[in-house]
Amino acid sequence: MEWYLAKIVYRIVCGSGEHTAQFDEQLRLVCAEDELHAFNKAQLIGQREQDSFHNCQEQPVHWKFINVTELHKLEELTDGAEVYSRIYEDGNGDNYQHTIHVKARYLSERCTEQFIQSL
Repeated sequence: MEWYLAKIVYRIVCGSGEHTAQFDEQLRLVCAEDELHAFNKAQLIGQREQDSFHNCQEQPVHWKFINVTELHKLEELTDGAEVYSRIYEDGNGDNYQHTIHVKARYLSERCTEQFIQSL
């Protein structure tokens, strides 16, 4: 069996859909004997995890599976291995860096709190 990284895409439709198109791109680990089986397995995951519910304003929300857009074989699962990379451009680089530091600080605090609680 081999490990693959699959990108599964959903479209999020709220209410009548009169809003800017929203998509959720999820990266999922899939274990399969070959690429074809990994692709099919990722599609099944996408179909199985479609969802419909009502939001806090009682509007219907639908997560519709679109398809699997990427599939990458992971040669080896090792500590620190890169599994995803994306180049992001932002008109305000300083603001983006600040946001990254705020998110990292929150994550560090949350992890530290969980560690302390486990003692």
